[in-house]
Amino acid sequence: MLTTSAPPRLTRGLLLLLFATIFIAASTIHYQVPMLALLAKEFGASPAQIGWLPTLTQLGFCLGIALLTPLGDRFNKKRLIQARLAGCMLTAIIFATAGSLPMLIAAGLVMGIFASTSQDVVPLVAELARPEERGRAVGTVLSGLLLGIMFGRVAGGFLADVLGWRMAYWILLAALASVSALVAWRVPSVRPHSSLSYGALLQSIVGIIRDHPALRRASAVQGLLSICYGAFWATLAVMMATLHGVGSSAVGLIAIPGAAGALIARPVGKWVDAKGPRPAVTLGIALVILGYVALGFAAFAIAAVVLGAMLLDGGIRATSVSNQAYYTGIDAASRSRMNTVFVLHMFGGNALGALIGSVVLAGAGWLAVCATCLAFSLLALWAHWRSRAITRES
Repeated sequence: MLTTSAPPRLTRGLLLLLFATIFIAASTIHYQVPMLALLAKEFGASPAQIGWLPTLTQLGFCLGIALLTPLGDRFNKKRLIQARLAGCMLTAIIFATAGSLPMLIAAGLVMGIFASTSQDVVPLVAELARPEERGRAVGTVLSGLLLGIMFGRVAGGFLADVLGWRMAYWILLAALASVSALVAWRVPSVRPHSSLSYGALLQSIVGIIRDHPALRRASAVQGLLSICYGAFWATLAVMMATLHGVGSSAVGLIAIPGAAGALIARPVGKWVDAKGPRPAVTLGIALVILGYVALGFAAFAIAAVVLGAMLLDGGIRATSVSNQAYYTGIDAASRSRMNTVFVLHMFGGNALGALIGSVVLAGAGWLAVCATCLAFSLLALWAHWRSRAITRES
């Protein structure tokens, strides 16, 4: 185990830079989504073939979280961020010059792996922030993550339409290079806390899960709520077309109010600093429950869908910010590995929710989807209120 002196202070300017870093890194994950039709036309691909691009990009992101994010406890987080941003830049060049669909799909997998550097930023911010400011700081960078995902979709589609999809990737390369240069210049180096080998580092994750009941509870609650989130977005387009006869453009607009969670991330973080994570997690679960109550009226008005999307996203973000601000303060030596556990529960829940939602919608309809997700959110509430680990470890 390595020790370290007090880390440099997290100034407002440094927090803004780390916000920009996670914003740009997150935008690369969904950058190609609005371009898929253009890419399919360019390479003569079927919808099923082009669908492998976003699928493997998401798979790469999960692999990066599982295999690379734990390295933040062993190596200098600044160097890891720089290396993975460099990987994103090289992959952007491959995208911009790709001559075949297999090359694009392979680049998507690699881009996802390196784009997971967004999850290096959260433990670094927790490391640099004072304990009484950790929730606000984590909330700030997580809002950058959420806004980056939304911006990536919007900017990717706009630039591809106006300048072409290859030029869109050259512009992304310039943005990544700019952020990487600023990280090298301004982000301080913080000594790692662990001297474990890579294999031992990965094996130790099992022990971390065993030794921290609060992490288990937080991850379980977030995973259950993520099932509700994944189910909504996986079934939204079919539901809207069936109930209201609207197309993909109108469905895409729901992502704008649905990004309400980005606006509450920072205030929730400040609330966690003042009151601890428990009240904010309770509120977040309540918002998810209310969101699915509203979505139960989707057949009567599109406004119910908009309201439900806002409540659902706000609830998911309130719980994720609260939990991440909390567990990053439990054990400084294990922040990156704890983040790996938590984020994998989130993404696993999203994937499982998409599967469950699609199956339930096809077999029993939209109200059954709402009822199923209400059951998962109530299960999350039960798990949250049964937990005493948060109180003990806080």
